[in-house]
Amino acid sequence: MSESIPPQRYLGLDVGAKRIGVAVSDSLGLTAQPVSTLERHRSPRDDLRSLARLCRRFGVAGIVVGNPVHMSGEPSPRSVKTQAFASELSALAGLPIHLCDERLTTREAHHILYEAGHARQQHRRVVDQVAATLILQSFLDEKGATRAIETFKTDQA
Repeated sequence: MSESIPPQRYLGLDVGAKRIGVAVSDSLGLTAQPVSTLERHRSPRDDLRSLARLCRRFGVAGIVVGNPVHMSGEPSPRSVKTQAFASELSALAGLPIHLCDERLTTREAHHILYEAGHARQQHRRVVDQVAATLILQSFLDEKGATRAIETFKTDQA
């Protein structure tokens, strides 16, 4: 009888210049739910502390950060800043960081909110947490697909 790997919870982040969208996975590590939108502080250290507190509150095993690369896949100036921020967060929280391609997630988040009947003027309050949810869900889906492939290969051996 094989022991199953315990489910892991993850925190998902859409890090912007003015706001940080936050999402968290369920305890099974299958679905992402929006949590909040944090307004950025003057001090990045305050932002890092707030996020580290959220990590402890939700008992996460890792952090998924949207990486805003150019459409070509090349690093953007924003992605360099985001990666530095993620590195500092990893050190402070003592958790691994998983960078996830976030191209077009904000556009998709606006589309989802529009389709749900939210007025465009109201999007700013929640679009970042919806984007964080999309980033985290993408990571969870990829992780689940990888787990399924590994299980299939093990069963075939």
